[in-house]
Amino acid sequence: MKILVTTNAPFEFEPPADVEVVRIDEYEDVPAEHLDAEAAIVQGWTSPAIAQLAREASSMRWVQTLAAGPDGVLAAGFGPGVTITNGRGLHDRTVAETAVTLALTGLLRVPEMLAAQRAHRWEHDEFGAWRELHTRDRLGSVIDTDVLIWGFGSIGQQTATLFQALSARVRGVAQTAGERAGFEVFAEGDLPRLLPETDILVMVLPSTPKTRHALNAERIALLPDRSWVVNVGRGTTVDQDALVAALRAGRLGGAALDVVDPEPYPADGPLWGAPNTIIVPHVAGGVAHGSNQLFNANLARLRAGEPLLNAVAR
Repeated sequence: MKILVTTNAPFEFEPPADVEVVRIDEYEDVPAEHLDAEAAIVQGWTSPAIAQLAREASSMRWVQTLAAGPDGVLAAGFGPGVTITNGRGLHDRTVAETAVTLALTGLLRVPEMLAAQRAHRWEHDEFGAWRELHTRDRLGSVIDTDVLIWGFGSIGQQTATLFQALSARVRGVAQTAGERAGFEVFAEGDLPRLLPETDILVMVLPSTPKTRHALNAERIALLPDRSWVVNVGRGTTVDQDALVAALRAGRLGGAALDVVDPEPYPADGPLWGAPNTIIVPHVAGGVAHGSNQLFNANLARLRAGEPLLNAVAR
C-alpha cells in the first residue's frame, strides 16, 4: 500500500513496514508514478497537490488532514469513494492554551507593557499599582469572569477546562444543548440570553456556509461593553466589519484573534488599527499532538474495511 505524506508540516507517523511512504510537497505537482497511491496525509489547506489528487488519483481511498478543519480538502472535490478524515483531537491542547493566552494578553494589558518596555519606561503606577480585579468598564483578569465558548467540540471542552482552572465560570454553546465534559451547554437559540451575561466570548467554530458571520452586528451588540471576543476557530465566522465598528465605538473591551478573513490579512486591513485588538497569524493549532496513534488507527481500519475515525460528513 502506498501513502503520500506531506512535507509541509511536522508530525509523527510510523507506519507498518509493508506500507510505502512517499513524501510530497503540496505546493508542487505529484509525480505521475505516485498517483496510484491509495491514501494521503496532508495539511488540509488548499494546494496544487490536493487539487491534482482529487482530479487524477483514481486509486485514492482515504485522505487524512492534519487540520481539524479540512476546508481545502473538501473544496478540492474528491469523489464519494474517498473518505476524508480530519485532525480533530490533535490540536486540542495547543488551541486551548492559545485561547487562554490571547485572553490574558488582552486583559492584563501585555501589549501596553511591552510597548513601555521597548520605550525603556518603568510604568509601575500604570500597570502594577493596586487595582480592582474588574471595574464596571474593564476586565482586569480571567478570575471571576463569565466565559462562553461557542463551538463545544473537543477543542472547546479543553479550552473550558483551562479557563475553569483559572477560576472563570464557563458555559458552552453547540448545536444541541446538554452537558459535555461536566460543563453546561446551550443551543444557539439561547445566545440572546447568554451574550449579555458574557465577559469573554471564545469562538471555536469551523468554517461552513452556516457559520459564516455567525457573530454578526446584532449579536455583537448584545455583548457587554467591557467584554472581549477571542477567535481561535475560523475568521469567516466573525463579521469583521461589525467587529471593527464595535471596537472603534467602544462597545467592546477588545478582540484577540488567531484567525481572520482573509488570510494572510492585508496590510491595509482595518483590524490592524482597531482599538484593543490583538492579532496573531493563525498559530494556535500548529502542533499535531498524538498524530501517530490516530493515523495508524485509521490505517488499520482502512485495511480492515471498518469506518474511519474523524470521518468528515459530505
